[in-house]
Amino acid sequence: MPTATTTPTETTAPAMPLPRVPEPAEVAPRDAKELSKQFFARLAVLEEGTEEYQYVRNTLIELNLSLVKYAATRFRSRADQMEDIVQVGTIGLIKAIDRFELSRQVEFATFAMPCVIGEIKRFFRDTSWSVHVPRRLQELRIDIARATDDLFQELDRSPTAAELADRLGLEEDEVIEGLVAANGYTAASLDMPLDESGEPASATLADLIGEEDRDMQLTEDVQALKPIVEQLDERDRAILRMRFAEEMTQAEIGERLGVSQMHVSRLLARMTARMREGLLSEG
Repeated sequence: MPTATTTPTETTAPAMPLPRVPEPAEVAPRDAKELSKQFFARLAVLEEGTEEYQYVRNTLIELNLSLVKYAATRFRSRADQMEDIVQVGTIGLIKAIDRFELSRQVEFATFAMPCVIGEIKRFFRDTSWSVHVPRRLQELRIDIARATDDLFQELDRSPTAAELADRLGLEEDEVIEGLVAANGYTAASLDMPLDESGEPASATLADLIGEEDRDMQLTEDVQALKPIVEQLDERDRAILRMRFAEEMTQAEIGERLGVSQMHVSRLLARMTARMREGLLSEG
């Protein structure tokens, strides 16, 4: 049986060398699009971890950085975070490059933009909230904001929670929960002045926040103790008055009553235990 032979025309032709791109980031978008196709074709046949693989992958990243900059313009209202936005968007671009396949017959820009924008949105979702709230409420806040804008245009006034619930197809309690959670998106320092004068004596937010009134709690405790104290006999009430109102020592109380200090101590322990039990049972 004759053996098969390979003719010169049947041998695999060596891959064409890729063009060297000195400054990939400066290549015009149209040229970058064509070059990217060549580099993606080579990347698909290279072994990951080789020097050429790293060169091709890095060049693809730089060739397509304009996609990240374009996506970042959608968030120009956050100019103070633009550097972080570009960095996060670049991570999305790298993920898109690692997952892209030429065989899908889809332009790389079409495939990459959702990856870049999605990565930026995740960055805002995970870092922009001053107080951590569940992701469900973070997404609900966005839906409520959109519905609020639409209803304001229709009603010429701010919509109620019931109207928002009807528009979103939710229960009113869910909308109220979302509105409350939205307060956690931003936070202000308690030392922030209420005016913009910058004067040291300017009132701050902390000045408007009340404090717990300990005397109020004491008043409630006294009122709760009154019926319990009234159940004590006259001598026990006298001992309580001398110890806690007149602030006499146990020895002084014993001397006035003609009993030992130890006996006064036992009487006080019995009475305080009885009053404590009465307060707990009332609670």
